[in-house]
Amino acid sequence: MSKLTIIVPSYNEEESLPLLFSAVDEVIPEFQKRGVEIELLFVDDGSSDQTLSILKEKVKKREDVHYLSFSRNFGKEAAMYAGLTYAKGDYVTLIDADLQDPPKKLLEMYDVMEKEGCDVVGLRRISRKGEPVIRSFFANRFYGLIRRISKVEMVPGARDCRLMKRCVVDAILQMEEYNRYSKGLFSFVGFQTKWLEYENVERVAGKTKWSFWKLLLYAFDGIIAFSTAPLALSIFFGLLFGVISFLFLLIIGVKTLILGSGVSGLMILLCLLFFVSSVQLCCMGIGCAYLSKTYLETKKRPIYIIKEKDESSIL
Repeated sequence: MSKLTIIVPSYNEEESLPLLFSAVDEVIPEFQKRGVEIELLFVDDGSSDQTLSILKEKVKKREDVHYLSFSRNFGKEAAMYAGLTYAKGDYVTLIDADLQDPPKKLLEMYDVMEKEGCDVVGLRRISRKGEPVIRSFFANRFYGLIRRISKVEMVPGARDCRLMKRCVVDAILQMEEYNRYSKGLFSFVGFQTKWLEYENVERVAGKTKWSFWKLLLYAFDGIIAFSTAPLALSIFFGLLFGVISFLFLLIIGVKTLILGSGVSGLMILLCLLFFVSSVQLCCMGIGCAYLSKTYLETKKRPIYIIKEKDESSIL
């Protein structure tokens, strides 16, 4: 039998885990009929609730459940990378513990992969029903922006949940960068990809760990990681403010020489300082953002630190 490793990044998901196990157990017999054995690999991202305790109890009772536990909260990107590193299946997939990626969809994804011979089958939300309106608005704007300024394809509504063949996982693991944006990395490696559309599914339990501010910073990381357009944008703003400054001075000259209208020298000086300072700060800010990412990469710090793991054959 071939093997499918299901990676589940988990951070304070004690309420969702029992429901997730029930949902996965429903599809295990169907996969067995297809000659596929399932393994569950949980990555505990420094949870402060009973998530790790629940996983330890499951490991004692089930041979198909495994876990890694981080020394602290390193973030979902680190958890996904750790899961991909330790996954040994012929097929590998990522799903959220909150069931926003329905396990039943994995059957459809596997069947499509076998029928069409593609390397990756991903899930793509065609709606954001249940999400705050402002979050949906900015998410749509982000995808529109990054598709224009990035050289890799960013599919709107794409989830981290995707079924991948071993060759795809091996390609992703070759990119060991510290500042990770997995949606971009998945697109960067290429391979034949098929997208399945589905309606948005809300969390079954617990609260989302992604605040609007965290999502905004994550989007900014994605732009920095996969586009140099902001650097060119700083040049554009520099030219724009230069033109505005010239026009402003031209208007002042016309009013003074032709219309005889006096203008305060202090006002002129303040306006010039405003424009010049704005250009400098904008360019410096963009440059420093790229520099900071480079600085973090050169440190060669580990992406994650494992505190403990179950001593099973998968690891």
